[in-house]
Amino acid sequence: MVKQVQIGQTGLYVNPIGLGTNAVGGHNIYPNLSEEMGKEVVRTAINYGINFLDTAFYYGPERSEVLIGEVLKEKGNRQDIVIATKGAHNFVDGKVELNNSPTFLKEAVDKSLRRLQLDYIDLFYIHFPDEHTPKDEAVGALQELKVAGKIKAIGVSNFSIEQLKEANKDGYVDVLQSEYNLFKRSAEKELLPYTAANNISFVPYFPLAKGLLGGKYNINTTFEDGRSKNPLFQGEDFARNLQKVELLRKIAEDKQIEMSHLVFAWYLTRPSIDALIPGAKKPEQVIKNLPTLDVQLTQEEIDEIDLIFR
Repeated sequence: MVKQVQIGQTGLYVNPIGLGTNAVGGHNIYPNLSEEMGKEVVRTAINYGINFLDTAFYYGPERSEVLIGEVLKEKGNRQDIVIATKGAHNFVDGKVELNNSPTFLKEAVDKSLRRLQLDYIDLFYIHFPDEHTPKDEAVGALQELKVAGKIKAIGVSNFSIEQLKEANKDGYVDVLQSEYNLFKRSAEKELLPYTAANNISFVPYFPLAKGLLGGKYNINTTFEDGRSKNPLFQGEDFARNLQKVELLRKIAEDKQIEMSHLVFAWYLTRPSIDALIPGAKKPEQVIKNLPTLDVQLTQEEIDEIDLIFR
């Protein structure tokens, strides 16, 4: 039986290894996705005790929520599953605009509830900040929905430290989701200290840095997708990054574990990181993440990994 952890102070208890579902119906993010395969990914996660599913209106758009809703209906154990979803994207004349206004967010929650076929959402995030809505007003609208029982916890995603402080003016923010991995550690400067000091849970995305921390690339690997424009994968930086990955590989081999499990276990030692949401396109990838929970790191190993990527 997996020991569940509480997400911050939310009262929501989850397996620390969750599932990010942008590849479940996320046709606008990944080409040639099979929706049936996406549903099988969700079924597999639930069957193997993963009860924290992270989705968003934007994935599809809409399709990820719809497919997850169908699986939840079919499985019939909604009360055991913690569903996180997000809203902020508004399509106007074919263009995307970000909207954090109270009216928009309240409508977004109602629409997500319908797509997911749920009567409440466990965790609702403002997916991205807009440029005009005061963030405490936006979060205040979500607090009203929390009081009404439509959501159980309030999250913000991709907020700067200033936006986070404004959003949390009344102490209503429960969770921050932001980019964080061993190569991108800027969150350690201000975001992670703030979340730790304010009992806010920090959920990192891109935990494997687009696969780089999984150890499957070498200096001759070429990329056809967005990685080709990503500084992590370019020229001398890429060569240096691969050297760091090789040092990580040595630690993983000494412990006889997969590199991804080592990396995930390291994140779970960070203050205010309670749970992770690695993505998966196939059921076997979901299962592959679970041995992370068996990894025990010594303080020496934690410090060594910290030093390699400092």
